[in-house]
Amino acid sequence: MTFATRFAPSSTGPLHLGHAYSALLAYDLAQAAGGEFLLRIEDIDQSRSRPQWETQIYDDLHWLGLCWPQPVMRQSDRLGQYRQTLGALIDLGLVYPCGCKRADIETAAGAPQEGVPQFGPDGRIYPGTCRKRPLSDASPHDVLRLDMNKAINASELRTFCETGEAFAGAHPLDANTLLDAVGDIILVRRNMGSSYHLSVVVDDADQNITHVVRGEDLFDATQIHVLLQGLLGLPTPVYHHHRLIRDTTGKRLAKRDDARAISLYRQQGASPAEIRALVGL
Repeated sequence: MTFATRFAPSSTGPLHLGHAYSALLAYDLAQAAGGEFLLRIEDIDQSRSRPQWETQIYDDLHWLGLCWPQPVMRQSDRLGQYRQTLGALIDLGLVYPCGCKRADIETAAGAPQEGVPQFGPDGRIYPGTCRKRPLSDASPHDVLRLDMNKAINASELRTFCETGEAFAGAHPLDANTLLDAVGDIILVRRNMGSSYHLSVVVDDADQNITHVVRGEDLFDATQIHVLLQGLLGLPTPVYHHHRLIRDTTGKRLAKRDDARAISLYRQQGASPAEIRALVGL
């Protein structure tokens, strides 16, 4: 299989220096291996995605010197694929509807138990309030969750390879960690038709991505993705979680941090080489 990386931004705001670092690193790794760099637009959240931000993404990346095969994969075009994948998990008996609001989950979680994490890679760890609800009871206002205990029992837990500096090595999935520190993740969010976890697994497989390059903040989510890959019979790529680009106070850059937007650096006369230098490449 051809060495393939990808950059998968959401079209909800301007690309900043952190995005530049991730995209350039993925591109450089693909070039060095004689492989392919792909672009994907993660726009399943149509309430926040905007066409002008998608256009700006293309413009900024081209200015940085990156190129990629056409057409670009857009998640909003792929709801049918996500429904088909969800159907496979439903057929395995692993999905249930959940109508809990955030306040309900906070209340049900109750007082924190010593040594038990309250938050995981999918946010606050769900206490399982709706776990016994049948899918026939689902309403349009529900999210759909993965029954983690059943999922663990339905799949042989895999090991994934990490090449990023902070977590380098082999990482076997651990059933207790999945149960206690991850919990029943959301597979389909309200009014979206999918979730990040479900979509990214399907998309990476369909794009034949062999090496996933992304920030260290997503490392803990990898165990979710590898579990889903095992359940669905999809290949597990090599993962490379890179350092995060932070501001002068040490805070991770976010979409709202317009002061470090690539477009602003361009307006101020910066060159692509200077952007590379700013992010340490």
